[in-house]
Amino acid sequence: MRKLLFTLFIIAGFGLHAQNAQNIQSSEYDWKKMDPKQRKEVINNLSPEERKVLLTKFRNNMVMENLNIDPNDKAEFTSLYTEYLENQKQIKSQFNSNFNPETLSDEEAKAKLQQSFEVGQKLLDNRKKYADKMQQVIPCQKVLKLFQSEGMMRDKMNERRPHNGNGGAERPKQNP
Repeated sequence: MRKLLFTLFIIAGFGLHAQNAQNIQSSEYDWKKMDPKQRKEVINNLSPEERKVLLTKFRNNMVMENLNIDPNDKAEFTSLYTEYLENQKQIKSQFNSNFNPETLSDEEAKAKLQQSFEVGQKLLDNRKKYADKMQQVIPCQKVLKLFQSEGMMRDKMNERRPHNGNGGAERPKQNP
């Protein structure tokens, strides 16, 4: 009997989790009417998986709106774009940028520099590959606009992200 109740409890838990994820995807919240504090509170109360789903949805909606993608092409384009981003992420994961260059020997620094060039080339090759694929779905002007907007989004994210361990304060400039 306990096993049966436990099994039912687990199944109900998965059902509630799936329903909650579906509510987030269906935008039960009116994000535009919320103030930033409310948005932050809602996002902070989400599980990491739910947060990832929500942010992916926001990113995709922003891209679709910015590029004015034809409704008939949205599913195919979203699939391609998601695939492109996943490949970029996988390539970037090949390079660990969490190191202090000043502590590397000359040989280690040369190897790290060469590795950074190789990863950069892979990222560029992937971008070219997906630019060609995307042009089968949307015009090349929109692909170009997509890549421009990616750069702007990256710049915005970097503006908000602390660059060091002191709460985002700028590093003092050193005179040579």
